[in-house]
Amino acid sequence: MSFKVEENVWISLSDGCNLSARIWFPDGIKDHSVPAILEYIPYRKADGTRIRDEPMHSYFCEAGYACVRVDMRGSGESEGLLEDEYLKQEQDDALEVIAWIARQDWCSGSVGMMGKSWGGFNCLQVAARRPPALKAILSVYSTDNRYTDDIHYMGGCLLNDNLWWGSIMLAFQSRPPFKEFSGESWREKWKERLENLPFFPALWLKHQHYDSYWKHGSICEDYSSIECPVMVVGGWIDSYTNAVPRLLEHLTVPRKGIIGPWGHVYPHDGAPGPAIGFLQEAVRWWDQWLKGTDTGIMNEPMLRSYITDYVKPEATCSCMPGNWSAEEKWPSEEIQPCYFAIKNCGGLIESSNSVKDNVVMNICAPQSFGKAAGEWMGTGCVGEMPVDQRMEDGGALVFETQPLENDHQILGFPEINIEFSSDSTIAQAVIILSDVSETGEAMRISYHPFNLTHHTGHENPTLLEKGTWYELNMKLNCCGHRFVKGHKIRLSLATSYWPMVWPAPYHALLSFRNGQLKLPLRVGNCRSRDEKVSFAPPVQGQKTPLTSLSAGQLLRYSMEDFITGKKTYITDAEGGVFGEGVYKLDDINCIVAHNLKRDLSINDDDPLSARYALTQSYKMEQHDWKVDIDTRTEMYSDQMYFYLKGHVRVYENGSLFAERSWDESILRNLV
Repeated sequence: MSFKVEENVWISLSDGCNLSARIWFPDGIKDHSVPAILEYIPYRKADGTRIRDEPMHSYFCEAGYACVRVDMRGSGESEGLLEDEYLKQEQDDALEVIAWIARQDWCSGSVGMMGKSWGGFNCLQVAARRPPALKAILSVYSTDNRYTDDIHYMGGCLLNDNLWWGSIMLAFQSRPPFKEFSGESWREKWKERLENLPFFPALWLKHQHYDSYWKHGSICEDYSSIECPVMVVGGWIDSYTNAVPRLLEHLTVPRKGIIGPWGHVYPHDGAPGPAIGFLQEAVRWWDQWLKGTDTGIMNEPMLRSYITDYVKPEATCSCMPGNWSAEEKWPSEEIQPCYFAIKNCGGLIESSNSVKDNVVMNICAPQSFGKAAGEWMGTGCVGEMPVDQRMEDGGALVFETQPLENDHQILGFPEINIEFSSDSTIAQAVIILSDVSETGEAMRISYHPFNLTHHTGHENPTLLEKGTWYELNMKLNCCGHRFVKGHKIRLSLATSYWPMVWPAPYHALLSFRNGQLKLPLRVGNCRSRDEKVSFAPPVQGQKTPLTSLSAGQLLRYSMEDFITGKKTYITDAEGGVFGEGVYKLDDINCIVAHNLKRDLSINDDDPLSARYALTQSYKMEQHDWKVDIDTRTEMYSDQMYFYLKGHVRVYENGSLFAERSWDESILRNLV
């Protein structure tokens, strides 16, 4: 089926604000109405996501759907201001957009909503508002809990990607709307946005516990609020996977889940591979719920997930070995707990016996422990994977099984139960699960940092009493992996995870005793039920015309000054933050280049030595018009405060158009 695209369609809201939409229409739509698919994000339809939008929405359009890609209020060509993520205003606008779509003559009245990351979040949030025309959603790389599983905090620890993502948003939101779509007022709209530009990383840093700010938009607060069918997708290398099994467990609507080996890219582009025919799978989902066609998708297992095999732990992985697995229900009765006692001799002994021996083990890891971790959020780029954990495990407590006598295939959340005490009132722990090969390389399978003041919950943490013993019950990140015969299972415990996590204010010594590891072991005839899973090969629709002007370059390295003891970690992306290079969008004649450098440093014995500086440039060029955006953000801390600085300069044709600066001190609240 052929189609046409309307580059800019205005959607008027009840308060007078106009949102900008790009719409794909199937040919012949004047003769009959069709269902519609909405994607609603702030990343700019005209240029920001054009490369990924075109092949996906054109494919859906050829399958008989109108596809509506809307720039949220205050982004792209849409009017108004974007003041933060996931505000009620964002949801309210989406409800009006869905109602507008359903009223159009070309729409059958059935609307689906989908998205990745921000768009995956808000389709869950909007579904919880129950708009009548919304018949199903497809949420990719999202979360049900904005505090525990987003880019700001993890286990109550501050993620350094909070500054990274906040800085990228400063550049994104400093871009001008396009004159050809916005009209003569485009420059005034641009100026207004810059004058009201939020300092995003500080907004999020002011909420250090699970308070009402994070509860808003976290559907775990009321899973029953969602009444339409849900498909949810995650990836093991991505950071938004833990929500998949939780949603399958707690939702009561028709639901399906897919977890692949991928980073933060749609599964038809899936990296690390293998990619799948995600667009075909999505059409099966939409046909089922928007057209009323029985596609057989509801006969598929509730959870289809990729079980990874061991691969040599290197920073770049293009394809992950393994196989697809099937679980008819979730939680699955064919996954049973397998217990290991954590022994002071460094052993992991398979045993359900929880007898306490009270033998104490101490650890005070170097503050730079964590360089082998890779990125918090993989995106399919080179150099982002966790490397051989041996390079750092000398700074941790390490426990290993003997070589396994049989394969152990796990799927779910590994859990640790252990007693701890601290010589400091605020302290962190990180737990790492690895697969150790017969030649000794250690492949990280799962991990989790944890702020120990949160041991009773994330809402009301409390200072630790020095020398007091506490119980820690903690789930590591969800994973699916096969530990093969002859390999060892390794558990590592440390007290920092730099540069992923900002350090606690004290260089704490932790003591552990009476620990037990619980692994979610797949049992029964796995091979028989896994044979049910197959996906079509990946396909794409029509691609947007694109000219590559130069390849991107990404550097990633660490350094140590043996005189000062300073450890430095650098990532330097030139020509494209995610490796895309410098390119021209031919059909709008727009050249785009984005550079970003992160510089993180720390001394091993001093958490207050931590420094983070991020510099960034974003360039747009169209005909004889050029925009340059330069940002610099910095962060450091003492025992009482976080200190954040930011500076944005925006140039039009070489002349300074706008400038913004921020300098904030934010009280540390047990972080």
